[in-house]
Amino acid sequence: MSKLSFATDFHVISITGDGRCLFRSVVHGACLRAGRPVPNDNVVKELADDLRTKVVKELIKRRTDTEWFLEGNFETYVSHMKRSHVWGGEPELLMSSHVLKVPITVYMRDKRTNSVKVIAEYGHEYGNENPVSVLYHDYGHYDLLKSP
Repeated sequence: MSKLSFATDFHVISITGDGRCLFRSVVHGACLRAGRPVPNDNVVKELADDLRTKVVKELIKRRTDTEWFLEGNFETYVSHMKRSHVWGGEPELLMSSHVLKVPITVYMRDKRTNSVKVIAEYGHEYGNENPVSVLYHDYGHYDLLKSP
């Protein structure tokens, strides 16, 4: 765990960049949020793949609500998202909040001020306290943010 000098004083927990980083970040954060110890990397990988499967099912279940904001053909998108190496994004974060029934806050680093800013929030219907917080890097990678 490396500490960056963000004005908001978060710790960044580096997440493996293998196409599962969004899902790994969310399951890691969900473990911390629930007060459970974070499993080893192999178990986190399995949990991330399981979350991906559930997220795809949730996308299908909520098709009428989600289809309009997905790029391209719905079936193609869903088929593509089933692959373990495919990066997730906003739709997957939204569906993750529904699957896990937790709020998720997405941050991005403001290089001018060396602080982080909220760029998206999902799952308000599950509360606003202690959200899973992820840091989005503009090159398509997610890490976990943890307040000390």
